[in-house]
Amino acid sequence: NMSIVNPGGLPRYEDIDAHTRKLAEEVILNKSADGKHVERFLEFAEAVRKPAAPAGGAAGGGEKAKDAWRSGTFTERLHYGLINGIDKFIEGDTEEARAELQVPLHVIEGPLMQGMGIIGDLFGAGKMFLPQVIKSARVMKKAVAYLTPFMEEERRAAALAAGEDPNQPKYNGVVLMATVKGDVHDIGKNIVGVVLGCNNYKVIDMGVMVPCDNILDKAIEEKVDVIGLSGLITPSLDEMQYVAEQMKARDMKMPLMIGGATTSKRHTAVKLATKYDKGVIHVLDASRSCTVVSALLSGDKQTYLSEITEEYTEIREEYYATLIDKKWKSIKEAQAKKPSLDWSKLPPKPNFVGNLCIKDHPIEEVMEYIDWTPFFQVYQLRGKYPNRDYPHIFKDARVGPEAEKLFAEAKEMLAWIVKEGHLKCSGVVGIHPANSVGDDIEVYTDETRKEVKCKFYGLRQQLDMGESTYWCQGDFIAPKDVAPDYISAFACTGGIGCHEQRQKFEAKGEIDKAILLEAVADRLAEAFAELIHLKIRKSLWGYSPEENISLEDMLKVKYQGIRPAPGYPSQPDHREKKTLWDLLEVGRLTDDKLELTESYMMMPSASVSALVFAHPEAKYFSVGQVNMDQVQTYAERRGETGVEDTERWLGSTVLGYEKR
Repeated sequence: NMSIVNPGGLPRYEDIDAHTRKLAEEVILNKSADGKHVERFLEFAEAVRKPAAPAGGAAGGGEKAKDAWRSGTFTERLHYGLINGIDKFIEGDTEEARAELQVPLHVIEGPLMQGMGIIGDLFGAGKMFLPQVIKSARVMKKAVAYLTPFMEEERRAAALAAGEDPNQPKYNGVVLMATVKGDVHDIGKNIVGVVLGCNNYKVIDMGVMVPCDNILDKAIEEKVDVIGLSGLITPSLDEMQYVAEQMKARDMKMPLMIGGATTSKRHTAVKLATKYDKGVIHVLDASRSCTVVSALLSGDKQTYLSEITEEYTEIREEYYATLIDKKWKSIKEAQAKKPSLDWSKLPPKPNFVGNLCIKDHPIEEVMEYIDWTPFFQVYQLRGKYPNRDYPHIFKDARVGPEAEKLFAEAKEMLAWIVKEGHLKCSGVVGIHPANSVGDDIEVYTDETRKEVKCKFYGLRQQLDMGESTYWCQGDFIAPKDVAPDYISAFACTGGIGCHEQRQKFEAKGEIDKAILLEAVADRLAEAFAELIHLKIRKSLWGYSPEENISLEDMLKVKYQGIRPAPGYPSQPDHREKKTLWDLLEVGRLTDDKLELTESYMMMPSASVSALVFAHPEAKYFSVGQVNMDQVQTYAERRGETGVEDTERWLGSTVLGYEKR
């Protein structure tokens, strides 16, 4: 037999009554004391399907049961609404609580905070998922927004002579969060803020690109208990180190939390923990943030920090031991082992040469190329193999129902975006004559190839791993003395209008929609990149005109060529984005709708840029770490008088030695 289930209508496991849960578990596990569990379940199912008529012939029993929670006390109703993300009745229930308790603050400190405490416990125990927690936060914000005018009125009428505000809720602690100077990505930080807020911590979010002094001044002003820093790009690691140093210089006492895509426990242990001795802790993801903050504010804080110090000391010792054990090829030895590509397979001359602006591309077409797996990862919904990725995640016993519900909300938001035109997809694509010269790629002003328009600099694998070849992305372009070749590049965004719409959601307390909008915009940007690359392969350049592969195969890179992004493994120097930007004239062609910050971050943040290599033997690779001799020659080729700037932009994850 088969049944069709709407996962969005499924109750939480904890909400299923004990009798029904026992019957279901017996059948699922195929185990009971008397072995008659199937018969019992069938009898139960029949009773549910054909319930006995209620006394007096009353109708609508199912609907009454569904809304039975409305008959509880205001505390029970507030808890239920918070836990289940239902805001339909929240203002009425909050007003009833205010009328009964008389003091608005008591409503927050009492039933509302109790409800958020239950949510925190359920999330910590894995019985609620991040999308549900975000919805609960939205309901909480709506309740607090309703009470705020009443609290303000009381505050003005009864401010204490001591200057303390008696009408502020009693939080478990105060956490200040900021994305460091030069960095613009904050979706992960926003989610951490929601999780902490649901666990009764006051969160002060300073936003993105926040200078060090602003962070520390605000921390002192607000008397915060913990500072949390976030960052995505490599230079953010140096900025975090600077913040740690300044915290020590100011003799600050609060612990420092570190998080973000570019961070790691090893980097925190090696580079940050030694700069500030009041506690520096790496937080892997949002689900761990509450545990860390709770430990830092508990009576066992010193024990916890001692354990962290011991763990990080061990990590540092292991790291420095690996520096001693590393074997290197000199840069000249590595270059001598560069791969030899078959230049008889050189792609044909492009159908189009120059730059092309794509403005307001139809989102309906872009949507067809969305890779949904990273979307679920943003919300920390991860199935177990073989149900780890989309669409198999829906089959996962633990996260499947919530993933399907979230997916439906994302599709609904996409439909709304298309209908209302709140987001725009625009970009620039270019194809230009190019040849490699050593490890670098010269791009020419025209087909005569006499005048160099710009140069993309390459870094080569250098760690001696016993390999026969050591790769550099310049290897994928034909040398100048071999044959005329070309290179393509593009920059695109799916986030024009995202910032403005997100602010509207946040102003209305709809934090769940604000986060969902950002996550969807990121998916549109990546999908647009996939579509642009397809058009380059099939028509603009036309080196794979007959290509006909599925989206699944496309996402598995089963096409000819590659599209590495500047600042990532095959060329980890983010400064290369500026060269790409200038070559494509992105600012002029998009009317500055797509920008590059002084720290080489793309704005809107939901943006993608990449170089496109067409040779069939081009492949993705990681440069890994490089040694001092290569850093020196690389900096010289870039026209720098020293290595300091290059060392800063490559960062400790790429440098295979300790900076002087």
